[in-house]
Amino acid sequence: MNIIEKTNEEILAIANPLWRDLVNHSNDGKYGEFVKNFSAGLARAMNQVVAGHQFANSELARSLSDDFEALGTIRRGEHVTVLYRQRSTKKPGEWLGRLVLGYEDGKVRIFGASIF
Repeated sequence: MNIIEKTNEEILAIANPLWRDLVNHSNDGKYGEFVKNFSAGLARAMNQVVAGHQFANSELARSLSDDFEALGTIRRGEHVTVLYRQRSTKKPGEWLGRLVLGYEDGKVRIFGASIF
C-alpha cells in the first residue's frame, strides 16, 4: 500500500494524532515515547543523547502548543509530507512543522519530523 493514494482527509486522520503525540512527548521530554512511531531507520539515526540535549535545552521543544493547524500535504514517491502551523505556549509567533509519513512493515510510520 502507498500512503499517497489516500485522500487528504484520510492522511490528516492519521497524521494529526501522530503530530499531537510528538508535541506532547517533546514537551514532556519523553524520548522513548517521542520515537515510538518512527521508522526503523529514523529511530536508529535519532541519537538519544542529541535528542535529550534538544529536549533539555530548547525552550521551543518543551513549549509546543496543542494549537496547531494542518496547512496541507505534499506527496512524493512512497511518502507524504504534512505541513503544520505550530505555536508555542511561551514564545510568540508561529513555526512550520513537517511530518513525513509512509508505510513500513504494513504500518504507517514517521520518516521525518521537524520544526522550523
